[in-house]
Amino acid sequence: MEGLMLLKEILLKLVEDNEPVLLSNNGQDWTASALLESLSEPMLKRQAHLQRGLYIAEINDAGYLGQVLYKIKPK
Repeated sequence: MEGLMLLKEILLKLVEDNEPVLLSNNGQDWTASALLESLSEPMLKRQAHLQRGLYIAEINDAGYLGQVLYKIKPK
């Protein structure tokens, strides 16, 4: 399990590592860099968990995995 991070930190890491993935939600796909440019600051400050190759999920106030924010797909 990766450590708890902000969504912004996860997206920055994906960009820095040049990960060949798309992030999918509601039938739409984005690159990590596109999400960094388009998401609101409150959204980027959400605590999240990256499960490499599978998903990025929010962490709720109790510290548990919440809803899946983005499914990870190979480019």
